[in-house]
Amino acid sequence: MKRYLTMLLVSLFTWIEAVTADDTQHLSIAVGDWPPYFDQEASDQGIVAQLLRDVFAEEGFTVSYHFLPWKRAYYEAATGKHDATAVWMHAEEREQDFTFSDPVLKERFVVFHLKSQPISWSTVEDLSDLRLGGSIGYSYGSAFDQAVEDDLLNIEWVASTVLNFRRLLFDRIDAFPEEINVGYHILRRELDPEESSRITHHPRSLLENESFVLFPKTRPDTPQLAKRFNQRLQAFRDDGRYDRYFKNPQYSMQLRQDQ
Repeated sequence: MKRYLTMLLVSLFTWIEAVTADDTQHLSIAVGDWPPYFDQEASDQGIVAQLLRDVFAEEGFTVSYHFLPWKRAYYEAATGKHDATAVWMHAEEREQDFTFSDPVLKERFVVFHLKSQPISWSTVEDLSDLRLGGSIGYSYGSAFDQAVEDDLLNIEWVASTVLNFRRLLFDRIDAFPEEINVGYHILRRELDPEESSRITHHPRSLLENESFVLFPKTRPDTPQLAKRFNQRLQAFRDDGRYDRYFKNPQYSMQLRQDQ
């Protein structure tokens, strides 16, 4: 009987250690649906989703993505519900809540409009006469955000890029900003060819920036996790694997060549 109890206790402690070890090796990452980078409908969940999954895998972690509205993804991660959130451009106020990774993605934001209604602009203030759309939870750079705060722009915020494209087609807005690859990916996926053929973008960049994985400062393991991620991401860059994610034929039709 004593031997049986001893074996039972050993088995119990072994199971507890296994569960604990497994839990420490699993990461929860809050993201917004932002195809082709993060795509809730894709089998690999998007280009950057696969990149991050592979980077963390080489550090011994498995990853699960939780697709949420952007503001909720930020809040839940900031309060420690998730191990990280991705991807976000730099903003000084975000440093209060998060440790930033090294740059993960280069983005180019442009202004989409109807081909039949061309626009002309040089500075953000030149957009003040337009009816603009925006996606809730987005930042379009410090200059644009400041112009919004100063009430210089006439902008209406909605839940998604798809809604902004449809509002553009129905003459509810004149233009709206979006990352170029995200915009054209959604055009091809969500609108029919006749509708998408009516839309283009202004060649001037509204914003070119880098984006990051954010690790919440509320979690004690954040400094070490961010360090390990950055070191492994650099290894991917050094040996050329990083570039292959964006040159993979699987994604060649999803990414614009004029960025």
